[in-house]
Amino acid sequence: MALWSPRLQRFLLHNHNVVSKIDSKKTNSHNNSNIITSKWSRGGTRRRCSAIAIDAPSSLSDGLASGIRWGSAKLQGAREEMEDDAVVLGSFSELDGFYFAAVFDGHAGFSSVTFLREELYKECVKALQGEQLLNKKDIIGIKNALQEAFENADAKLSNWLEMSGEDDESGATATAMLIGNDMLFISHVGDSCAVLSKSGKAEELTDSHRPYGRSKVALQEIKRIREAGGWISDGRICGDISVSRAFGDIRFKTKKNEMLRKGVAEGRWSEKFVSRVQFGGDLVIATPDTYQVSLGPDAEFVLLATDGLWDYIKSSDAVNFVRDQLREHGDVQVASEALAQMALDQYSQDNVTIVIADLGRTDWENLPIQKQNVVYELIQAFATIGIVSFGIWMSSNGSF
Repeated sequence: MALWSPRLQRFLLHNHNVVSKIDSKKTNSHNNSNIITSKWSRGGTRRRCSAIAIDAPSSLSDGLASGIRWGSAKLQGAREEMEDDAVVLGSFSELDGFYFAAVFDGHAGFSSVTFLREELYKECVKALQGEQLLNKKDIIGIKNALQEAFENADAKLSNWLEMSGEDDESGATATAMLIGNDMLFISHVGDSCAVLSKSGKAEELTDSHRPYGRSKVALQEIKRIREAGGWISDGRICGDISVSRAFGDIRFKTKKNEMLRKGVAEGRWSEKFVSRVQFGGDLVIATPDTYQVSLGPDAEFVLLATDGLWDYIKSSDAVNFVRDQLREHGDVQVASEALAQMALDQYSQDNVTIVIADLGRTDWENLPIQKQNVVYELIQAFATIGIVSFGIWMSSNGSF
């Protein structure tokens, strides 16, 4: 790795002041950010939502028209704890004008998210050697660097969890993006998702790392876990965790044998069963899938969100909703908050965290309204009526 420049070294020493934390108690920002904190309610239950909006400086306008406009919101669902978080960092010279944004979804405590929102970006800067790889447009080198950054961050987090002794079962997923100069890089671990809106069409940029289902990614994850000595029960690794890639979760990495002994003590499995288990690797890994996407003239906005949104709202519906919001008022921050609320209105039981990057290329005020497919809507309506009628008929016959 090349030696870091003095400017980069100073940045790494003092960058705590540039991280934009989206925190329910204290939200820090820069670049003349507007901070909005709201309280939501549904069914008599109060929810807390924190949001931050960041306006891009004109320095990015060469690659992205009038510049990126940011919106972000996090909303606590029915969970007892709010373990989601996000960061949006401005266009720093250390990354050649690229922005960095990420959403984190924690589990079994907030410790892993707390660590990652401070450390993951620093690891990315180090691995990318500041602006050197980005300047060279070395796509393979950039992807390798981001993988190195994720794995280094996980190693440091695992060591920190073991040393601290608190929340040692804590873990977190992360979906991060670097965006600028008509180029987008996504590095992804877990079951959050990144979606690109292209002329109103939703393009899913990531696949969930979950050990169930028949998708290509799911089958690959299941195979990897079994080859490492693990097993899948009810769609969960060792009957425990439902994501196959995450930061932290050291009981599936450095403390696998301790996990087995604890399972025996809790009666989850027998000594005989444990004696046959032979681990050959980590069951949960933090190796990211990394994607490079060229942002053409039809690219409108990028949407990052945790699974509290995607488990209840389809990507196409989310994109249409955001477009309607922007067409109505043009405020990406308001659109972010409204989309988070929409997830709860769809009875999402999870926490929801959203980051939207409006690329500044779309004249939302004058964007024509898309014509709906009336025939398709009628078919859907008749199909729904038919299903409901059949259900009523079956119920009435079953009552005799």
